[in-house]
Amino acid sequence: MHKTSAWPLALIYAALIVFASLFPFDGWRAQGIDPLVFLLARLPPPYWTGFDVATNVVGYAPLGFLLVLGMLRSGWPRGAVWLATLAGGLLSLSMEFLQIYLPRRVPSNLDLLLNIGGTLAGALVAALLERMGAIDRWSDFRGRWFVSDASGAIVLLALWPLALLFPAAVPFGLGQVLERLEGSLIEILADTPFLEWVPLREAPFEPLSPGGELLCVTLGLLIPCLLGYCVIRQMGRRALFALGVVAIGVTLTALSAALSWGPVHAWEWMGLPTRVGMWGALVLAMLMLGLPRRACAAVLLVALAWHLALLNQAPTSAYFAQTLQIWEQGRFIRFYGLGQWLGWLWPYAALLYVLVRVSKKERTP
Repeated sequence: MHKTSAWPLALIYAALIVFASLFPFDGWRAQGIDPLVFLLARLPPPYWTGFDVATNVVGYAPLGFLLVLGMLRSGWPRGAVWLATLAGGLLSLSMEFLQIYLPRRVPSNLDLLLNIGGTLAGALVAALLERMGAIDRWSDFRGRWFVSDASGAIVLLALWPLALLFPAAVPFGLGQVLERLEGSLIEILADTPFLEWVPLREAPFEPLSPGGELLCVTLGLLIPCLLGYCVIRQMGRRALFALGVVAIGVTLTALSAALSWGPVHAWEWMGLPTRVGMWGALVLAMLMLGLPRRACAAVLLVALAWHLALLNQAPTSAYFAQTLQIWEQGRFIRFYGLGQWLGWLWPYAALLYVLVRVSKKERTP
């Protein structure tokens, strides 16, 4: 048995599947549909696209992969592929049944079969990699690079690129929730006596200056670097990790821009404050290569608090609101909710993780 990040990642991924399958969670009602109607409907259904086929297969493949990986590393080699496929199939069946009660969703036996096929494909890939020794090599790699209790940080670092896919008002600016939270709270409490309890802001949100945007970009890229430093052993490996963080962050932000505005506009977010902020993050990351892990955690706490305070004192622009409307419609509806929540919650999950880590006695590597 080995320590593994596969189980928490599989649990989080299953929760994301539930979120993507049932978003936006409104309009629940019995529509008088017999569940057997969709289970026994003819195949293929009258309305389907290649995009639907791909997303249903690809969407469940990581779940099968992570479940088998977790089982293999926990000492359950027998039947891991079939157990993972069964779990993915039951999850998919539950989601299709629940979609019967959502007017904006259409349950489909084709979706169910594709989800099961995707889970099986991911499970088989994990089993094949285990036979080829790739999982053992990953264990050796993790042992060389990371401290023994690095699972939480690895999970957060694995989720960071996914959080970047949802468009942000400021590049790498995750966690900007205050304006929308206030608006939602006022909407929920409208026409109730509790509306008076909502604290009113003394001053309106002020747009970020170019210097403020630069600082947000710098901190937004520096935060995952410092999170990695908290669990990475050597300076040389920290340097490679920081370069990888910047490369992945730039690539995913460009992909998000391409999805939002089209491939022609994939690099329009790269203004002067953003470019300077990126270089500033890289320079700071290199200057902090030699910091002890506990000191990295302390600096990370300051960076997270500063980053969130800056972002949540600024409003979202009208152009950004228009971008969100694009994501709320069409094909993006499947990813809108889960991407948004990842982008909102990731910095707060990182903050909680670092607080817990700092409060514990540091273990010997």
